[in-house]
Amino acid sequence: MTSYGTRYEDHGGLLTRVVDRTGCVHATLSWRGDQLSALEVPGAVVRGEQLVDSLLGPAHAIEHAGERVTNMSAIDWARPTQIPVIAAPMRIPAGAAAPIMNVIALLAARTGVPALRYAGSYPTHALWRTLLRSFQSTATEVQFTADALGRATRVARDEIAIDFVPAPHERVAIDRGHAELRDGIERVVINGISYVPDGSAARLVSDGSEHRAEVWFADTRHAHVATLAPDGVLLEGPHPLRAYASDVIGRAFPPALRAALAELVSEAVPQLLAPAARIIVTARPIRWADLGARAATYDDGGFAVHAALWDRIAPLGLARLALALAEALAPVVAAAITAEWQLMSV
Repeated sequence: MTSYGTRYEDHGGLLTRVVDRTGCVHATLSWRGDQLSALEVPGAVVRGEQLVDSLLGPAHAIEHAGERVTNMSAIDWARPTQIPVIAAPMRIPAGAAAPIMNVIALLAARTGVPALRYAGSYPTHALWRTLLRSFQSTATEVQFTADALGRATRVARDEIAIDFVPAPHERVAIDRGHAELRDGIERVVINGISYVPDGSAARLVSDGSEHRAEVWFADTRHAHVATLAPDGVLLEGPHPLRAYASDVIGRAFPPALRAALAELVSEAVPQLLAPAARIIVTARPIRWADLGARAATYDDGGFAVHAALWDRIAPLGLARLALALAEALAPVVAAAITAEWQLMSV
């Protein structure tokens, strides 16, 4: 047993299942000798058999619902020493990449690997955040992503000189989601939404004795979703989010406003992405919407921003509203740009 009751089952010294204290199975590994046959996590299966990928070379297939969705670079599963490269991360079902990385961190920790490095083309901000859920590093996000565009352009496979020390989290299933714990609760996922301490809209608020998953816009709490004890036990909720009504829902941002926001967003994203951010925010439609626990989203129809930002912040002044919109859009714009770059390189 571990700090929060997770059970690690093994056979012949090889990890076979990760089961939390509620009995929920978070990972299943099957082996042929010391070679991985398959890793199953919620939403995805990684095949241990190696194939040849045109960009990655030796690789493992990642499947969803019986269909291959992308590949990842081959690793030594019995004793991982490198963080794998995923050819098309955007094709993996939402929420499946993090448990794969957590299993890799767990396998490395169990076999005494002191640190792993990433040797791939996509040192993105999203990957950095995913890795920090299962590893620790003394480096910064800026250092990790410094040459992201250059590496993607040349399909780089040399190691980035940044160590990631295995520090896997424990997952505890709760109604409609799970909690991630290391030294206490670090993240709560409910209905696919991650609540974290520094969240923009979906926020994890702690007072020491309990942790509350809440939705915030500006300095105002919009909704209380759930309350958890420090060990991840669900004390209250999850409560459904009520539909949000506003006169601005469905209205599009005029071109002049998009152009002004483009400058602010370009200052809020990493410098590498700034030129592309100006272009995409100016060119793509932006509309007001009811986005539940999300401040902003992006799809084929363009960007959407939660109407609560208008209702809560516009009365405080348009300058403050513009800054809030840029803050909400920046991570979504960065993710959209990164996804398009990755698609072009696949």
